[in-house]
Amino acid sequence: MIRPRKMKQIEFTVLSRDVNQVIEYLGRRGIMQFSDETIGSENASAVNFGGTYRSIQQYLERMKDQADYLQVTLPAEPEEDSRLPDAESEKILLQVTDDITELRNREIAEKQEQRKIEDTLSEAKAFSNLNAPFTELDQLSYLTLRVGRLDPSHQTELKKNLADRAVIIPLGNGDKILAAASRKGRFALDSELKKLSFIPMTIPEGYKGVPEELISGLEEKLLSIKTDLDNIDKEKISFKGKYGPPLQKLTASYLMASTVEALKNRLQSTQSTYALSGWVPADAVDEMVSDLGKITSDSIAVKSFEPDEVETIKDGSEKVPVSLKHGKFIRGFEKVVFSYGAPLYGTIDPTPFVAVFFTILFGIMFGDLGQGAVLLLLGFLTGKRGIKKLASFRHFSMPLIAVGISSMVMGLLTGEVFTYENVLEVPTRFITGLLTGHPVDHILHLMPEAGSIDKLFYFFGFTIAVGMILNSIGLLINIVNQASLKRYEAAFFSKTGAAGLFFFWYAIFIAVRIILGGKFVNYDLIGLLFPVFLIFFGPIIWRIIAGKRPVLEHGFMVFFMEGFVEILETISSYISNTVSFLRVGAFALSHAVLSFIVFTLSGMVSRAPVGPVFSLIIVIFGNAIIIVLEGMIVAIQVVRLQYYEFFSKFFTETGVEYMPFRFRKEVKS
Repeated sequence: MIRPRKMKQIEFTVLSRDVNQVIEYLGRRGIMQFSDETIGSENASAVNFGGTYRSIQQYLERMKDQADYLQVTLPAEPEEDSRLPDAESEKILLQVTDDITELRNREIAEKQEQRKIEDTLSEAKAFSNLNAPFTELDQLSYLTLRVGRLDPSHQTELKKNLADRAVIIPLGNGDKILAAASRKGRFALDSELKKLSFIPMTIPEGYKGVPEELISGLEEKLLSIKTDLDNIDKEKISFKGKYGPPLQKLTASYLMASTVEALKNRLQSTQSTYALSGWVPADAVDEMVSDLGKITSDSIAVKSFEPDEVETIKDGSEKVPVSLKHGKFIRGFEKVVFSYGAPLYGTIDPTPFVAVFFTILFGIMFGDLGQGAVLLLLGFLTGKRGIKKLASFRHFSMPLIAVGISSMVMGLLTGEVFTYENVLEVPTRFITGLLTGHPVDHILHLMPEAGSIDKLFYFFGFTIAVGMILNSIGLLINIVNQASLKRYEAAFFSKTGAAGLFFFWYAIFIAVRIILGGKFVNYDLIGLLFPVFLIFFGPIIWRIIAGKRPVLEHGFMVFFMEGFVEILETISSYISNTVSFLRVGAFALSHAVLSFIVFTLSGMVSRAPVGPVFSLIIVIFGNAIIIVLEGMIVAIQVVRLQYYEFFSKFFTETGVEYMPFRFRKEVKS
């Protein structure tokens, strides 16, 4: 399409019962850009949102907490097959998180118990060889030990009552226990033991240190806990495989619900209805209305407006969003255009021209059959059917394929294959001999040498001709754009309007005629001065035609200075815009020189004893450097030529990019 898609503003009212399904449809299709008046501020605080939104956020936080515990990666946005959660989803969510919480609490309890026993064992061992009666350790250390008998049915209650204030270690399978506490926990320990009818055991009189039986009991208990923790780790692995996918699916579902609720809280609404308004491509309106009718059982009211019927568009407070519709090749270059700015709605879409000239200019500056094939391969690897790990580079896929092919075509003309110039000599001689009767080694030879300088100058002339064509297209686009926007002064009397285009073309006509052996004639002066006159006096001429008064709006001196500067800028800009394309030939030449250097170095080292190995290394690294570094430089230069020599002709005002509401930020092409 030569122009952006036609847009319409759609307003519809839906019942509260249907609003979730309607928003889900719009978010999944990515078809409607909501008006600012409809949804209010994007910075609305979540504090003002309804209870449903807060409940969803709590669920999301709960799932994230459990996923972190299982080391499960959760999605950052809804998946393509995500659906809004229902009652069954909530039931599954609670069951999954409860199971994980139970396992987590068990692990926490076991680790706390492990730490207590390790501390107790460490202190007990420290006193095990102390040359003092066991009965006196209670007064000599920071450790309180109690050994005795306690009914097994009371041991669980004792652990619960003491919590983390003491460690209870069963000794054997009977009713004997060891209770250990810190000095500050001594009275709580004795109090609880007394309540549960604890019977102290008599330690042999004169026994010194801590009994070996007590230490071995601590060690056995510690070993048991470690076994339990190992089993819990195995359960965690099992839980990750069992509950990981449900957590990911539920998170995606509740992320969608969060987006829906956040939007609903900004929509204009009553107790029973919601109002939605936004921009939709005109060619998608009928299908959207039909689908929404089915979703709501035709309980929906729809209004449609052309852009010139919308008050905010007429008073200039809002711009119609711009949506471009292209095939796969041209769509790959949309980011180049939008990185500079969106074209105004209703003006010419420059993307097709950008795609064609980007491809041509890159190929001219980066001509090599082998290196172009590498770029082509990278284009396929980053494509939809390429390597999944390179999916983030998918928007570079088509540009890489395009410039790869153009580089390969240029490589066929220059005869270069991975910097080697002689690989294609035989087929080139055969083809040129068959077509012209004069076989040559290279159709296009860029390396300066005797007998090829004239051809090199022709090549530079060709690059300037490409620049003239691109500049002319930019001027024509601007003339059509300004005329369609009814800005006739800019369309006809400006340096980028019809007057400037006539001056540019006539100057080129004179230059070509002189190069071909002609002369500058008297009427050439008229041909140059006439457009200059229109540019200089354009503001006055237009104010007279439009009936505006006064004719000299800001006085004669301001008019004269503005006109004089405009003429100087016109002449200098057209010269610089044209000469700037010499850089295309210069970079093509530098590419040939770099390739020659790599080729020469590999040939020089190949004569050494292990020369072929070093020669191969030089060829590989040399080509890698050229592909990466020079490839980036060439791409930057092409973008620069597009921005400053092409876009500057007509991008005097930018529009607004069409950014429809959707759940997923990354849209698969």
